[in-house]
Amino acid sequence: MIHNRQYETLPREDIEQLQIERLQASLNRVYRNVSFYKRTFDEYKINIEKIKSISDLGNIPFTTREDLRKSYPYDMFAVPLRDIVRIHSTSGTTGKPIVVGYTKNDLRNWTECTARLLKAAGITEHDVVQIAFAYSLFTGGFGFHQGAELIGASVIPSSTSTIEKQILIMRDFKTTALICTPSYTLNIASALHDMGIHPEQLFLKVGLFGAEPWSENMRSQIEESLHIPALDNYGLTEIIGPGVAGECEAKSGLHVNEDHFIVETINPKTLKPCPIGEEGELVFTTITKEGFPLIRYRTGDIACLIEGECTCGRSLIRISRITGRTDDMIFFGGKKIFPSQIEEILLEVEGTTPHYQIVLEREDGQDIMEIQVEMCERITSIDELKNLEYLRDKIVKRIEMNLGFQAKVVLVEPKSLMRSRGEKVKRVVDKRTIGG
Repeated sequence: MIHNRQYETLPREDIEQLQIERLQASLNRVYRNVSFYKRTFDEYKINIEKIKSISDLGNIPFTTREDLRKSYPYDMFAVPLRDIVRIHSTSGTTGKPIVVGYTKNDLRNWTECTARLLKAAGITEHDVVQIAFAYSLFTGGFGFHQGAELIGASVIPSSTSTIEKQILIMRDFKTTALICTPSYTLNIASALHDMGIHPEQLFLKVGLFGAEPWSENMRSQIEESLHIPALDNYGLTEIIGPGVAGECEAKSGLHVNEDHFIVETINPKTLKPCPIGEEGELVFTTITKEGFPLIRYRTGDIACLIEGECTCGRSLIRISRITGRTDDMIFFGGKKIFPSQIEEILLEVEGTTPHYQIVLEREDGQDIMEIQVEMCERITSIDELKNLEYLRDKIVKRIEMNLGFQAKVVLVEPKSLMRSRGEKVKRVVDKRTIGG
């Protein structure tokens, strides 16, 4: 289903013309109203009147996360605070948070963007949508809530309720669509199994999952566990929140709402543009944001661009699923590794769960990786040590064969590792920077 056929099926030349018109307005807005951009454009001698095509955008410097942190709290706002009607922020776990402001028009556009994602997943006014994202400064819960109400669906803001409460709501309130992180979904599926509730006893029809990278194997596990299609969506607080891009039922890439955002991919080392189909770092420019517009923002997310009309009829450019982030990339033994690559391997090995933690340490100048992996419940009944050793060795060999390095694998008890309560889970603990 298509929510806004006028914009979601525009011919490419019309999309690009609309983008350049809105880009020019955004460039003038930030130059007039945001001191960071005025200073940057003047320093780099950027004449915004000469930005007349999307390719000209490449002449403008990038905006980075550090730039936004330095602007804390309101220096990047392009309107007076009296015109800001909503404020969200990032978690700030690695420094000062990034504070984002929304005008009334920003909220309308945000609502429109998330409504498109919900419709693309097949959700209508007849659905009951359970949103198990935290309702807080985090944008996930509010973004989808607004979009679901716009299309007329019934919304249950279950937020960070306990797993048992989530399941009670899901069963008794007849939830048809679940929205949360994929790792939290697996926690729900595991609890359903423990409670003896079969997925067919529920009313679930579809799930939208995001806020963390997840693999095709994890998608398969969710779909098999809950008997529903699992669709990916993409967004980040700095750009708008959820609603930047999302999968349709064809699952052939995430459609970017190009009438609101311009997307690029760059090589994170050379900062040069990547060819279509080649993985790189996603860079976004907002072209309708009033309160917190961003020009060429480096997201740190790794994906590739996908051209061509989708079978669903949308003409919007697509991005592949996020394979990792530049800032959770692990440099180990001369190799670059993403946690999602290790997750893929674990999901292929019977007897383990996708719950894991990577611990990096340095001994005698040498880097060591320990991967703590939860066993399945049924494994605990195995008494023979050799069977556990076989399972551990199998994981070690798979990692060495697929990723080309040796890791220490430690099997831990079921449910002993940190679980998501609706938020992102920290998968990597890097102790190498402590004490050298």
